[in-house]
Amino acid sequence: MAGRPLILPATIAIPLPMISSPPRMPSRSPSRRARPRSDVVIDVDMPAVEPAAAAAPADIAAPGALLLALEGRAPWEFAASIAAAPLLRRLPRGDGHRVLVLPGLAANDLTTLPMRTFLKDRGYEALPWEQGLNLGPREGVLDALRARVRELHRRDGRKSSLLGWSLGGVYARELAKEMPELVRCVITLGSPFAGPPQATNAWWLFARVSGHAAPDARMQAALRIAPPVPTTSVYSRTDGIVAWQCSLNPPGPLAENIEVHASHIGLGLNPLAMVAIADRLAQDPAHWSPFDTTGLRRFFFKTGCDA
Repeated sequence: MAGRPLILPATIAIPLPMISSPPRMPSRSPSRRARPRSDVVIDVDMPAVEPAAAAAPADIAAPGALLLALEGRAPWEFAASIAAAPLLRRLPRGDGHRVLVLPGLAANDLTTLPMRTFLKDRGYEALPWEQGLNLGPREGVLDALRARVRELHRRDGRKSSLLGWSLGGVYARELAKEMPELVRCVITLGSPFAGPPQATNAWWLFARVSGHAAPDARMQAALRIAPPVPTTSVYSRTDGIVAWQCSLNPPGPLAENIEVHASHIGLGLNPLAMVAIADRLAQDPAHWSPFDTTGLRRFFFKTGCDA
């Protein structure tokens, strides 16, 4: 689907959790200093956006030092998933459709291996992104993702689900906006599509490794718009990297938010996140309904758009 180009700003920065402030770098001559690029183009439709209605709140602050320190609990979340394996195996089995799993900033396919292993156990064809370290939407990255989604569809005409962790979730959302006829559903984990870049703890890292800086308010507003396919944002109010408000979908017929107790770097390892992912992937897109939080689930999950 051809569309007007969308410029992807530094709003999508997902920092490494162990870095809270930029290191001091030796000064260089201005003539040798590389100029950061201000944008990257993604070909998607750009609907008209009313600034007053869609602008991200400017007063969202990055998570504080305590939440950042709590990112150290991620290994315990992985251990909890291992301990919960007998219960996780009772979750709904999939129909075998493909799930393309996209990693976060400065991460690679190794970080999504536990999640993909879980999905394969549930009967899905879980696929890595196969582009090495995710260093932002540099030249060729988004084209390769587009080609991958098209190639997967050409195999048998079946749609693929897109599961993106952090920055990978922003890619997933934009791909689904551009080619909704090829995407079954989108699930994001702690992805900052709805807030200013300063609402992450190391947005500067994205600018440094990708070469993209200079956020644009209009483009940030466009990023907040959900794709026209079932779209789920899994987030945590105790995320130490991305302010949780940055991961909230606005109300919509096919958009939802699921809150779990997790760290940012533990979202792809957390057993509660696994439950939400398995439940959403098992949905029939033709009869999609929001995540059910009745019964015991009400003690572990929350839904809604209340920021």
